[in-house]
Amino acid sequence: MGDDAESWEIARRLVSARLRAVAQPVYPGALPPTLAAGYACQDAAIALWPTPIAGWKVGRIPDVWLARMGEERLVGPIFADAVQHPAPGQAAAFPIIDGGFAAVEAEFIFRLGADAPPGKSVWNDDEALALVDTLLVGVELAGSPLPRINDLGPAVVVSDFGNNAGLILGPVVPEWRRMLGDSERDLRCSTAIDGVVVGNGRASDIAGGLMAALRFALARCAKRGLPLRAGQLVSTGAATGIHDILPGQSARVAFDGICEIDVVAILAMPRVDA
Repeated sequence: MGDDAESWEIARRLVSARLRAVAQPVYPGALPPTLAAGYACQDAAIALWPTPIAGWKVGRIPDVWLARMGEERLVGPIFADAVQHPAPGQAAAFPIIDGGFAAVEAEFIFRLGADAPPGKSVWNDDEALALVDTLLVGVELAGSPLPRINDLGPAVVVSDFGNNAGLILGPVVPEWRRMLGDSERDLRCSTAIDGVVVGNGRASDIAGGLMAALRFALARCAKRGLPLRAGQLVSTGAATGIHDILPGQSARVAFDGICEIDVVAILAMPRVDA
């Protein structure tokens, strides 16, 4: 792996499968052996996607893969056409590729108020926080045409947009600056599928805390020549876990004292720009 032509061909097939809403049961090429190879595919796929990047999801690499991958986290793009802002009491829709992968994740999401300096790849908390406009709650829609994407490893996850299919934004976390750090344990949330609670968590369950995820996104994207911009979102990680969902099911993600976000899973249809 590492050949530009091969990366572009894998990206073309994965993007085509997403746009046509068709499952890809077998990975369309040699599995990327490293994160660098996965990001080469991701870069090619970003260039092929028809809408701009609205932000980045950050995911934790499972412990079993850490030594092999050499990093604790990964990033994937969230595209502007996949960000939802449902009104209070209104359910958001999650279009799922039939035969692909889909899951919901409770998330705490930073929105930037200023551009990150190009080329800056080392960040401390104060520097990162100075860029932040606000902290919101929300739901990551994890999705891929690859049904076994997580089983194939982090480099494959990276290659297919970090296994992201969208983001649902909720309200701002009250007194969010005060809540960062030690008080993140007080930011509680839960996820239910079809009325059954499948996960409970807190912001403090994100490894290293929310700022660690933000610092990683700033650094990793800068190293790729994609510094974060004002208005972009950084979804910091799955606070209650990754919860599979199928078309016809519903999810409710509750953030204690803040809001509840309802999600209805529907069958994805081919896009007009496929």
